[in-house]
Amino acid sequence: LAGETNVQGEEQKKLDILSNDVFVKALVSSGRTNVLVSEELEDPIFVEKRLRGRYIVVFDPLDGSSNIDCGVSIGTIFGIYMLQADSDGVIPEGTIEDVLQPGTKMVAAGYCMYGSSCTLVLSTGHGVNGFTLDPSLGEFILTHPDIQMPKKGKIYSVNEGNAMNWDEPTRKFVESCKFPTDGSAPRSLRYIGSMVADVHRTLLYGGVFLYPADKKSPNGKLRVLYEVFPMSFLVEQAGGQAFTGKQRAMELIPAKIHDRSPIFLGSYDDVETIKNLYAAQA
Repeated sequence: LAGETNVQGEEQKKLDILSNDVFVKALVSSGRTNVLVSEELEDPIFVEKRLRGRYIVVFDPLDGSSNIDCGVSIGTIFGIYMLQADSDGVIPEGTIEDVLQPGTKMVAAGYCMYGSSCTLVLSTGHGVNGFTLDPSLGEFILTHPDIQMPKKGKIYSVNEGNAMNWDEPTRKFVESCKFPTDGSAPRSLRYIGSMVADVHRTLLYGGVFLYPADKKSPNGKLRVLYEVFPMSFLVEQAGGQAFTGKQRAMELIPAKIHDRSPIFLGSYDDVETIKNLYAAQA
């Protein structure tokens, strides 16, 4: 441990701090960025004029870092917004209002997963592609072109330790996964506790990943800008859906840069089932 907590009140690992520093320095020095928002920093970084570009980057530099010591896959999540130039072609200085936009305004999103291999999954709004690092070349090779999620999956992914605090629709959905009444086989539960790894599996194999609101966290636990939006962007581009329990996740408008939200994302039909359960309760 680094001996400190971040703005979320979570214990920071040394790698959290190091990875944040690496990303901030790389993004600022690229000359392409205008505003940076990191999970590890309380306030946005506004890039000085001489290095200013047109992109706003929101990122979690090391998601799942509590799993570092046990060797579980961890990763980096990012989303990108683009600032429009004025009538003279000048890119303005970004503001906090430019950051607090719905996910539908993102132009690109992705994650890099560090595990048995180093995998980059990226979308620029025209489908989802996966790349794997070839260490001998020092290059990312396209290994998963045009990722498309199965319309319905056989896996559900959730921390069932929170079950006693769930609302009724979440409880009913998980119950139907374990004890289906339509004659189908029960679903498999797979939960790693590292969002990058859980979503990566969901993208490739289908099913649903859920981190619902509960009595302890009525607004959900995952951060909107740099966790919910990028992963929802990827899932929708791969043919799935992302839902908050109230609305399409990508249409949320955050009020603060570290806002949180519940999230249900995955195969189209599976998320549709969850939406119907919430609609029935309304």
